[in-house]
Amino acid sequence: MATAQDATRRHAIAAYRVIGEPPEPDLEGLVQLAAAICGVSSAVINIIDDRHQHQIAAVGIEPSTCSREDSMCAVVFRQPGHVIVPDARVDARFASNPFVTGDIARIRFYASSPLVTPSGIPIGTLCVFDEEVRELSARDSAALVILARQVVDVLELRRMTRALRASNDQLQNFASQVSHDLRNPLTAVLGFIELAAGSPELADAPRAVYALGRAESAAARMETMIGELLDFARIGADPRRTLVDLEAVLRTVVEDLDATLRTTPTRLTIDAAVQVRADETLLVVLLQNLVFNAIKFSAAGGRAPVVHVSAVDISGGWRITVDDNGPGVAVAERESVFELFERGGATEVDGAGIGLSTCRRIVEAHGGLIGIDDSPFGGASIWVVLPDPAWASSPSAAPTPDDLPVSA
Repeated sequence: MATAQDATRRHAIAAYRVIGEPPEPDLEGLVQLAAAICGVSSAVINIIDDRHQHQIAAVGIEPSTCSREDSMCAVVFRQPGHVIVPDARVDARFASNPFVTGDIARIRFYASSPLVTPSGIPIGTLCVFDEEVRELSARDSAALVILARQVVDVLELRRMTRALRASNDQLQNFASQVSHDLRNPLTAVLGFIELAAGSPELADAPRAVYALGRAESAAARMETMIGELLDFARIGADPRRTLVDLEAVLRTVVEDLDATLRTTPTRLTIDAAVQVRADETLLVVLLQNLVFNAIKFSAAGGRAPVVHVSAVDISGGWRITVDDNGPGVAVAERESVFELFERGGATEVDGAGIGLSTCRRIVEAHGGLIGIDDSPFGGASIWVVLPDPAWASSPSAAPTPDDLPVSA
């Protein structure tokens, strides 16, 4: 009769999707290594459920499935632990087992180490065996334990990779739906702006015409951004790198943040007369997030925001820095704030914690780095290193440690 423990084990095994599948090369490599280290003819990875033993990778024998009652590993699996049996014929647990008596095989030496999931569920064994009586040294015994853990690591990596792919598929579907939902009203907005701009009533209203022109330009950029961000959300999408005038990009950012700058007067200075090779649309999103965050967090403390954006050429790429006079970011939080929906200790500031996560994804898509240090203005200094693709294939030309900011 199946127990709750059996049901839990079946669920854990099913998550790995290895039963009935072709042997995984990484797993085959581990059983070959186990056999070589232990100096035996055969090694196998067994997955054991409540009815069967499934050999999912083996060396020295053909992988197969047998009933749990016939399995040698199932005997020790009742109380999972590391087991070494020099001669199975004289061990009461195995003397009458068909793998020992000759009904299936004539195994003499047997050793196994349990496969235990990170949540503590035993799902099988890594075992080695031979038709000759032998001993196993303490060093080789310890190696078998380590290899069993490596088997679980491979299974976990496969499981997490599948989960990540499923998550990315969901993200792509979500991005597609949001793109569709945003484009429809945006198209309508553009239509109304064009209609208003062409109205004869505005012939004597130059300021209104100018405002409508800026609105139309911003809406057109948003339409481009929606399309390119959708591409970015797709698995395997690469940034479209071109040579970009960084100061021109920052002028676009300032224009897009016009409403924020009018409601939150900010001393914003720019020293970024460099050209970088990057995806221009994603670069706008990156810098817009960084500058907006700098203004928002500086103002939250009742300060008059001071923000300075600078960029310099470095060996093999460029370094961009956004400094502010806000409250800064605690050293302990300088990594976690880049996680999705993570806002560190800034709970008093509006936001969902998506901006910095988006920034990191954009930077990493370019093969770059992003981090936080202390600003000379007393707040946060967020730095970005973007590599030059022309130098990427030359290790000697890659950014050196001297090019990176030194954390306090």
